[in-house]
Amino acid sequence: MWGSLVVGLMARPWARRATGLALAALTIILFLLNLRRQGERTGRAAERLENLERANAIQRKMLDAASRRPRDRDDLLDRLRAGGF
Repeated sequence: MWGSLVVGLMARPWARRATGLALAALTIILFLLNLRRQGERTGRAAERLENLERANAIQRKMLDAASRRPRDRDDLLDRLRAGGF
């Protein structure tokens, strides 16, 4: 019964046109939703990259400070006497 009703309805030109327009609208809506999801994904990736760059900058500063530290107690005493800190 439902099959014959759908076939009878689709035999009319206005029904085929309405179905085509509905499918086109559905395609556009799905495309826009996909663009939104991709934008969110891109935003999360950019935030992750920014956090990674910040962590790398902090680590570089720590390594730079560690490379300038006194090697032993004698170097520490020499720097303290010279006012290097």
